[in-house]
Amino acid sequence: MFTQLPWTERKFDFDFPVEIFPVILERFRSVLVRLEEITTNLYEETLTFKLGGKWSIKEHAGHLLALEELVEKRLDDYLEKKEILSPADMSNKKTYEAGFNKKDLRDILSEFRNARQHLVERLENFTKEEAAIISVHPRLNQKMRVVDWVYFMSEHDDHHLTTIRLIIYSI
Repeated sequence: MFTQLPWTERKFDFDFPVEIFPVILERFRSVLVRLEEITTNLYEETLTFKLGGKWSIKEHAGHLLALEELVEKRLDDYLEKKEILSPADMSNKKTYEAGFNKKDLRDILSEFRNARQHLVERLENFTKEEAAIISVHPRLNQKMRVVDWVYFMSEHDDHHLTTIRLIIYSI
């Protein structure tokens, strides 16, 4: 089975024009539909299965939900023109402590839908100038425009969707 590169080992080049922001935003918007499509009709045993002792499908979905608070904060950082974006908790404490395996997946997805929709609504009226605002990503120590940051988050979403598929394929 193919394994993907760990998220923290990924490197990014943001050499695309800011004008593709609407396309990247569309990808960012679509994660929930893709997540629902992947997880529909899975048994609870599959949703809570921990491949290699790592996160279950519910925990991956919950992780995306848990990060939405940071994502909103980072958007505020951009709009406030902060030099460095707020740091992520790389220990993922919020994900580990949330008990996502005990929650109904529909509730996790509903909360995620609301949070992501709110963020998308904030982003969809951005001007070209706003999509070009620059700040430094703290872990990567790399300058990112808003358009780059939304692309980065879409890549993160897809990293977790891919991991969910790998869990399903392994069972």
